[in-house]
Amino acid sequence: MLETVSSANRTHIGFFGRMNAGKSSLINCFADQEVSIVSPQAGTTTDVVKKPMEIHGIGPCVLLDTAGYDDEGELGSMRIEASRKALEMSEIAVVLYTQAEDDLIERTWIEEFRRRRTPVIAVLSQCDRWPRDLLSSVKKRIEATMQIPVIACSAVTKEGIEDLKQALINAAGEKHNVRTVTGSLIEDGARVMLIMPQDASAPKGRLIQPQAHTIRELLERHCIITSVAPEEMEEALANMKQAPDLIITDSQVFRYVQERTPKESQLTSFSILFAAFKGDIHAMMAGAKKLEELDENSRVLIAECCTHAPLSEDIGRVKIPRLLKKKYGEQLETEVYAGTDFPKDLSAYDLIIMCGGCMFNRKYILSRIHQAEESGVPITNYGIAIAQLQGILDYVKIPE
Repeated sequence: MLETVSSANRTHIGFFGRMNAGKSSLINCFADQEVSIVSPQAGTTTDVVKKPMEIHGIGPCVLLDTAGYDDEGELGSMRIEASRKALEMSEIAVVLYTQAEDDLIERTWIEEFRRRRTPVIAVLSQCDRWPRDLLSSVKKRIEATMQIPVIACSAVTKEGIEDLKQALINAAGEKHNVRTVTGSLIEDGARVMLIMPQDASAPKGRLIQPQAHTIRELLERHCIITSVAPEEMEEALANMKQAPDLIITDSQVFRYVQERTPKESQLTSFSILFAAFKGDIHAMMAGAKKLEELDENSRVLIAECCTHAPLSEDIGRVKIPRLLKKKYGEQLETEVYAGTDFPKDLSAYDLIIMCGGCMFNRKYILSRIHQAEESGVPITNYGIAIAQLQGILDYVKIPE
């Protein structure tokens, strides 16, 4: 069952440090299995290694083993960039200290985590090799200057491993398992209709992650669920004694569903629900206002969080650009970035339209929103943008 928990819904714990600081060894010891390759050769970890596991007191987690942030050369720069993306995803950061006299690089990374309001734990790594007086003095100095927990750990003797686990639990606090997809839109036991197109864009033999996640949550809330394709919506409504309390639709058929939604029912989309669940719904709504100010010379960034082979009627690459060009003219330019690819410089764009973000955790989505805000570029969401472009956003329920 543990492996069925989506990585995006796990607490991301990143391990950061210099090359050969002992990150991989510590993770292997912590997970009690060989997760990462361990070698005395500097630069062995070339990309972020992810290990799903369960920590009692936190729940499902994923440990991120990153490349050394003091790596060098062209490949080293690419490895550090991968570590920076892990920084953006990490909800808790573990920063490893070595016996190096200068700890400027550690302090720089800790300050970056602080700027992002990410809890940080300092680990005096490979502590079995440290002189005890040095271990004590460095611990006191870090605690005094950085005001963060400091733990001496050894993957060889297992010293400090339980203390590290408790520090992670303390850092996680009570924030986990609180946020829900449907939130206050409905009461437990509500009647909910899900509209899920089964066209070329629907994966064969399975539901997409937002649909599966929403259904699971609704079942846990003891809701009465009716799931249909758009073509069966009217028949399903006609067979109901009472109209649904909430209708959740795929954004691609927003207009079709809105025209057939009973006045007693609330309407929203999977994309909008996940925009609120994973990010900042108010920032996304504010970004939608920019859609009224675009023109044929505008440039729009389409940000897909997942990577897939483009389809003939792909929502991000085809349908949204088509809606934009229909409204503002064929000269309007759209540019697509997928997965963790995202421009460092956003100044060339008038608007960013991002998917629901079901494949990333909330920390990473919020980092993108923050980057957009710092750049002064409005950002919105697939579902919100489609509803705005089709003139039905006022009819759509936005979760708080």
